Amino acid sequence: MKCPFCAHQEDKVIDSRESKEGDAIRRRRQCLGCERRFTTYEKIDEIPYMVVKKDGRREKFERQKILNGLLKACEKRPISITKLAAIVDKVEARLADNSERELSTTDVGEILMDELRGLDKIAYVRFASVYRDFQDEQAFLSELQVLLRTRMGEGR
Repeated sequence: MKCPFCAHQEDKVIDSRESKEGDAIRRRRQCLGCERRFTTYEKIDEIPYMVVKKDGRREKFERQKILNGLLKACEKRPISITKLAAIVDKVEARLADNSERELSTTDVGEILMDELRGLDKIAYVRFASVYRDFQDEQAFLSELQVLLRTRMGEGR
């Protein structure tokens, strides 16, 4: 922390306590250069993660909404909730890595489909059928053929 009096970069924390509201931590510091004391406040970064819809609208990222979609795609499949939570964690990590703190729903969907493709082919097809909004059986069949070609390429 830079000293507000002499701009020295090093200090020591003398006292640390939570604010009355519980939304910040108050720290008393002493500059190791000029030995003057000053107070700093540490607060949680409250800028929400956002998703950008196809029509350009922005919505707050809702972890539970994504998890519900995965649960629906994985219904009656042998996939643990822990694995699904890990997939949602990957989406959150991508959001955290993005300096804009936002991702398009297209990017979110592609991340989810990539993860499901490696986890369970049936769950992947279920999710893809809703996400890609297949309009007829031909679109659905095309996706299955891509999946089969990929599987044959793996030597199974």
